[in-house]
Amino acid sequence: MAQLTDYDLKRKEKNVPFTEVTISKTSRGGYIAKGLNSYGNKMSTILSEAKALEAIAAGIAKQDF
Repeated sequence: MAQLTDYDLKRKEKNVPFTEVTISKTSRGGYIAKGLNSYGNKMSTILSEAKALEAIAAGIAKQDF
């Protein structure tokens, strides 16, 4: 896994990479990645358990649960 990407709502761009990522668990047991992009805009996305744990293991994201 190279980087986590998401859609930037403010700039209306697809596949914008996160710069500072923190992965936490939702109240229903899912995983959510929250962070900033290179423009300083806040972004978040829902992840599968496999993708979330892979990003934490690769050092791309910090664990918050």
